[in-house]
Amino acid sequence: MSTRVGQKKAARVVRDQIAREKRRSRTLWTTIAAVAVLVIAGLIGWGLISAQDSGTYTAPPGAVEDGTGIKVGTGPVQIDIYEDFICPACGTFEKQTGDTLDRLVAQGKASVVYHPLAFLDRASSTDYSTRASAASGAAAEGGKFREYAKALFAQQPAEGSAGLSDDQLIAIGRSVGLGDAFAQAVRDGKYKPWTAHVTDAASGDGVTGTPTVRVAGKDVQPTTQAIQAAVG
Repeated sequence: MSTRVGQKKAARVVRDQIAREKRRSRTLWTTIAAVAVLVIAGLIGWGLISAQDSGTYTAPPGAVEDGTGIKVGTGPVQIDIYEDFICPACGTFEKQTGDTLDRLVAQGKASVVYHPLAFLDRASSTDYSTRASAASGAAAEGGKFREYAKALFAQQPAEGSAGLSDDQLIAIGRSVGLGDAFAQAVRDGKYKPWTAHVTDAASGDGVTGTPTVRVAGKDVQPTTQAIQAAVG
């Protein structure tokens, strides 16, 4: 009798040990499965975020390949102009040097990439830099970027003011031949994400103020003489 009892106890111990091993195995595989699900979810989430980051803006027609500016002309020497539509120094630069840039483009000596930045949103109470830059993107869509940019600087609001309203931005567009599609793009803020992209890219490229001028990738003074000398 004692032998049978001992055998039963031994069998129970074995069964209990097997049961514990099964529970540990189930727990282990459940943990592995949970971790795998989290990893897969993380990868999917990262992929979605990456896709969103790469497609959160629409560059207007005429933009360079990386979407960081509007290219005017096809000349061999590239001039990059980083400007903000509420920046007083940028307004002065346009007044003094804008015609020279247009002439270099017309003569086929240079191409100009304009980067309309939103560095000075803090200098207005309505994020005017962003709104004006986005409006210039809408003007590029209508084939009138340069005309519109000139008109914006001609009517440049004071730094620290509210800036021009959207209705005023639209009226300026109409004055240079832009129509209803332009007006709708301004009202919808269609190119505001593009403005953010242009501004972030400029910061990443070491641009810290406006106007910044680069000729063939090298910083030059924002003066007519310096630009002409650099172009050659």
